[in-house]
Amino acid sequence: MTDTPAPRHRRRGLFAPLILVLLALAAWTGWWFWLSSQIEGRLQAQAQALRAQGWQVDYVSGGLTGWPFRTRLALDHVKIVAPSGHALAAPQLVAEANAYNPDKWVILATDGLVLTRADKGQVAVRGQALRMSVHGLNQRWPNVAIDLNQPEFTPHPGSEAFPLRRAEELAFYLRPHRTDAAPAPDSVDVLFRLVDAEGRDRGPVEGLAQGGRLTLQMEAVIEQAGRLRGMDEAGVFSAWTRAGGRFTQVRGRAVAGDSRAELSSDSLAAGPDGRLVGQVALKTERPLPAIAGLAGSGQGAVNRVGVAGAAAATAATGGQGDMDLTLVFRDGRTFLGPFALAPAPRLF
Repeated sequence: MTDTPAPRHRRRGLFAPLILVLLALAAWTGWWFWLSSQIEGRLQAQAQALRAQGWQVDYVSGGLTGWPFRTRLALDHVKIVAPSGHALAAPQLVAEANAYNPDKWVILATDGLVLTRADKGQVAVRGQALRMSVHGLNQRWPNVAIDLNQPEFTPHPGSEAFPLRRAEELAFYLRPHRTDAAPAPDSVDVLFRLVDAEGRDRGPVEGLAQGGRLTLQMEAVIEQAGRLRGMDEAGVFSAWTRAGGRFTQVRGRAVAGDSRAELSSDSLAAGPDGRLVGQVALKTERPLPAIAGLAGSGQGAVNRVGVAGAAAATAATGGQGDMDLTLVFRDGRTFLGPFALAPAPRLF
C-alpha cells in the first residue's frame, strides 16, 4: 500500500493576526504623531496670542514623548509675565494626557514655582506636589483644578513678607455654573480651600490663628465671567469690574485656632480702586481669641488700634460664646462695626 502524504497546512492564516496588529500599530502611531504636531502648534499659537496682548511668554520646549498611550510635553525655563506685572516662573513644567483622550491634561511643576507679586517681589513655592488639571477643553469654561500639596512659601531677599509659611493644602477649583442642571452662559463656580495653614512670624495669619493653624474654605459664583478673559495693566479683574462683574452666593467657613465662623454674602464686587465692596455675615464661635490675636500681630497692614477697639467691644458683649458679626468692605477698608481692621482685600 502506498502511503498518502499528509496535506500541508497553509501558513497565510497564521500571519493574518500579526498583519492586523501591525496595521493597527501603524495607524495609532500616525495618530500619535499627528496629535503631537497639533499640540505643539496650538501651544505656539496660544503663546503668540498672549504676546500680542502684552504678555511675556518664554519657554524652551523639550518635545513630546510618551508614545504609544500618552502624550507628555516638557517645558523648561518657563516664565509668564502678565501686563499687570504678576508673573509665574518654573524651572520645568510637565503636561501629560492620554493619547486616546487629549481633552484632559495634568500639569506638574516638578521643581517648584516662583511667583512674582507686582510691587511686592518674589516668593518661591515648593511642596510635595504642585499640579493643575484641566478638562472639558471643548466647553466655553473648562473644569480647572489647582492643587498644592504641603506647599511652603519663601520670599526672596528684598521682597515683601508673604502671609503664609506653609500649609497642608492650598487648592482652587473652577467649573461652569449650572442652574436647574443646565449650564449658565456666562457664570462660573469657584472654590478656594486652605487647610492647616501656618502664618509667618508675627504676621496677621499667625495672630488670627493665635499661633495655631488656619483652615478656610470659600465658594462663590462669578457673574460676567466672560470679562475675565481680558487683561490690562490693572489686572484680570479690572475689565470685569467695569462691566458690572460680581461675586454672588458667597459661602464659606473658617477655623482659626480656637475660633470658628460660617461666612455668607449675597453679593460682593470691587470698587474703582480694585478693593472689595460689600458685606459678609459671620456666625462665629469664640471670636474674641481671633480678634485679640489679630490685634497683637506686629507686621503687615493690620490697623492694630482699630482691631484692639473691636476686641474690646467684642469682649464687652460676650466674645467667648457664639456671636453674629458683620464685616463691611467700604472706602478701601475692612470694618467690624465702627472699627477699621485693615485694608479691604484687593482684586486689582
